[in-house]
Amino acid sequence: MTSRPLITDDQRRIRLARRHAIAPAHRVADVEAATRAMTVLHATEAPTVYLSAMARADGITVADIDRALYEDRGLVKQLAMRRTLFVFPRDLLPAALGSASARVAESEARRIAKAVAAAGLTHDGLAWLESACDAVLSAVSEAGSLAAREIRESVAMVAGKIDVSPNSKWGAAVNVSPWVTNVLGLRGHLVRGQAIGHWRNPRPVWTRMDDWLAGAAAGLRGVSSEEGYAEIVARWLATFGPGTTEDLVWWLGSTKAAARKALSDVHAVEVELEDGRLGWVLPGDEEPEPPVEPWAALLPVLDPTTMGWKSRGFYLDPEHVPFLFDSNGNGGTTAWWNGRVVGCWVQDPDGTVRVVLREDVGREAEQALAVQAERLTTWLDGVVITSVYASYQMRAERLP
Repeated sequence: MTSRPLITDDQRRIRLARRHAIAPAHRVADVEAATRAMTVLHATEAPTVYLSAMARADGITVADIDRALYEDRGLVKQLAMRRTLFVFPRDLLPAALGSASARVAESEARRIAKAVAAAGLTHDGLAWLESACDAVLSAVSEAGSLAAREIRESVAMVAGKIDVSPNSKWGAAVNVSPWVTNVLGLRGHLVRGQAIGHWRNPRPVWTRMDDWLAGAAAGLRGVSSEEGYAEIVARWLATFGPGTTEDLVWWLGSTKAAARKALSDVHAVEVELEDGRLGWVLPGDEEPEPPVEPWAALLPVLDPTTMGWKSRGFYLDPEHVPFLFDSNGNGGTTAWWNGRVVGCWVQDPDGTVRVVLREDVGREAEQALAVQAERLTTWLDGVVITSVYASYQMRAERLP
């Protein structure tokens, strides 16, 4: 009987430092390389894209990130895994559209159809949605691109609002048009193109994906679900491996069957983790890596490193979780020392970044974290970042 290779927690932290490009000595050269290092970047909140890229690449500016997104277009925002918005490398889009985005598109269509029928807009919610999609796509095609307000003004059937919880004290009327544009985006027909406003809180301008990618989008929608999941899982393993099946199912937002099929398709190798669980790596990736020098990093809310695994014990003390994550498991800002989360960071009203520790880390770590705080303060140049996903510790540290 062949024993499985053991990958220790220390080795996992070494991999994280080097492969995620967050140890200062292992940062990468540009925005696209920073994105590829992480497979994708989280984009639920716009500042995360900028701060995650900045954490992994020296010398880049807001203009560099905007150029990668909106001029070079080697990076594209796409709703995909877990109904979450990500920034994808352009060549990974076909895999997403064929797998995770397609899965979410189906569930969103059912949800929207039920909601519009319950609100009395139609008796056939699915037929209404298809008509709305056709109308919005036609309007965007004719105009070239449209912002959300312009879509509502151009397409009467999506101009209204629906109270999604009419019998609840938490009920609120929401615009219908974003539901439709999201479905069109999930299907690969529209894309969040040029952004309007400050990079902290930009508003997307919707554009036909074929136009935004200069005709290259025509082949994006021909990837099967199995092919798509296999490609995404291979990249996830290269970034986050070893990870467990449960980690992968959570990150993908897929069924366990789909995750297991993808692991089989990429010939993933089973390894033993230090806590006794079983994990997966790509073939040939079982060997230990050389140590990295001591390092510190400051990562933003919902950073892909923080959110890469469901089981986080190898880098996060369970006692810190209530302070650094919200009740839904969304990670706030984090301060890292040698591959472990040791606290968070906040900004004072003047924009100065301040590290808040959850444990005693020693003088060397404090000094290294102070260097990263100064780096981030300088980069932000007085811009103060706010977040709806602020952790308890972040809220507690805000100055009056």
